[in-house]
Amino acid sequence: MMRSVSATLTAGALLLAAGAAPPRAGAEVGKGSLLEANLAGREELLKLPHFDAALADALIKARPIPDAVALDKALAARLSPDQRKAVYARLFVPVNLNAAPREEILLIPGVGPRLAHEFEEYRPYEGLARFRREIGKYVDAAEVARLEQYVFVPVDLNSASEADILSIPGVGRRLLHEFLEYRPYKAIDQFRREIGKYVSKEELARLERYVTVR
Repeated sequence: MMRSVSATLTAGALLLAAGAAPPRAGAEVGKGSLLEANLAGREELLKLPHFDAALADALIKARPIPDAVALDKALAARLSPDQRKAVYARLFVPVNLNAAPREEILLIPGVGPRLAHEFEEYRPYEGLARFRREIGKYVDAAEVARLEQYVFVPVDLNSASEADILSIPGVGRRLLHEFLEYRPYKAIDQFRREIGKYVSKEELARLERYVTVR
């Protein structure tokens, strides 16, 4: 469930000191240079267009940011729509292809109502390969690759490959080991219980967006 903006603005740190790998290790999403808004370090934020120290600190304080709509609301207090579009070319909260509402999809730079409709048309996605194939009917390969940075399909905890799990922003080798250690998962509650031993409640909620138990 999406948090209110006020609740988001008072959220604590993402990771416990004894938990997963340092946040900046997994800040980049996919193969491009798009930063995940919940993981980008302060110095990375300061390099973004229209960011200053006050805005960087405010964004860090606002974490965990549950989705792109919440990110947009958090930045709207300081940045105009055009300024936010410039930021989203570099920083975003990835969109769940199978569950995101139209409002969230439309925040992806370069996605208008027509392409958003195509994103929804092919649900449910079993993986990103289908996204590449179907959206590749409407845009060229370079644009598919760019768009892919902004989206994800939750991976099945019991069948996902190591590469699939490592594609989750913020998951490194140490946390990968813990994901694999507790297979088979009978339900998402088991994931919360076991992985919750290694990360904070806020980070657990962020990670949960990227996984499912089939």
